[in-house]
Amino acid sequence: MSMLENMVDVIIIGSGIAGLSAALYTARYELSTIVIGAELGGATSTAWTIENYPGFKEIDGYDLIIKVKEQVEALGAKVIADKIEKITKTDEGFELTGESGQSYQARSVIFTHGAARRKLNLPKEDDFSLGKGVHYCTTCDGPLYKGKTIAIVGSGDASVKGALLAVQYAEKIYMIVRGDGLHPEPINAERLKPYLGTKVEVLPNSQVKEILGDSRLTGVKLANDQELKLDGLFIEIGAIPEMKLVESLGVKLDQHGYVAVNNMMETNIEGVLAAGDATNFFGHFKQDITAAAMGAVAATSAFNHLQKPK
Repeated sequence: MSMLENMVDVIIIGSGIAGLSAALYTARYELSTIVIGAELGGATSTAWTIENYPGFKEIDGYDLIIKVKEQVEALGAKVIADKIEKITKTDEGFELTGESGQSYQARSVIFTHGAARRKLNLPKEDDFSLGKGVHYCTTCDGPLYKGKTIAIVGSGDASVKGALLAVQYAEKIYMIVRGDGLHPEPINAERLKPYLGTKVEVLPNSQVKEILGDSRLTGVKLANDQELKLDGLFIEIGAIPEMKLVESLGVKLDQHGYVAVNNMMETNIEGVLAAGDATNFFGHFKQDITAAAMGAVAATSAFNHLQKPK
């Protein structure tokens, strides 16, 4: 069987909300579509309760992913568990090789593989991140802690933006900072000032040494052995975009190390699109709804690309 007989219109690398939303649109455009991801759902599947996705008062992140997966499969798209390790440009399109050894061919590719949140790499961190008190997005999960005490780890703009949201809900916020203070954008530093010393307490030169609790988080112990009683811990120390595969194809990155895209999610390579947390299109504002929207736009660009005469 020739390569052309095995070729599909679109392969989407990453099976999170951006990738599945892209597949929803490519399938509706009647493009043959394969979604390939090592972990179904990505960051969304580990979310606890999502309360800001249209159509649902609240929904578990994994349940949302399953609903979208079922929707795209009903339209004919295939969702495959594999990890793409190699991609090359061919005369007809692109050839991809998975960790499984399987080879795939497509006329167009959409990267939606996201970016891994930086972790503290402490015992209990992974166990408690499944709805048991440890979070990586204050914007996403901060509203769940109304009237509660939380801590935010990090000194950058993302952590301060998270605190600015959380002050609307939490009773007390500790900001655990490894250095001598916070380093946000000036405008956000000004916005936080009214809360400092009241709702928000900055703990400079601090570091989480231990996560406390048996079945869920009850607090943390700092490097100076100070213990904080907490209802929630938010780790806002950035993300690590994995771009070796992207760069091997010659795709350009932006100044932050993410895939550089225009407003139609197009990269510098014809037929290669990107969406979701693989890009930095909306800056630090990385949400399911923005990822889904980018997936829809990328799918539309893939469709337009495939309509061009050869």
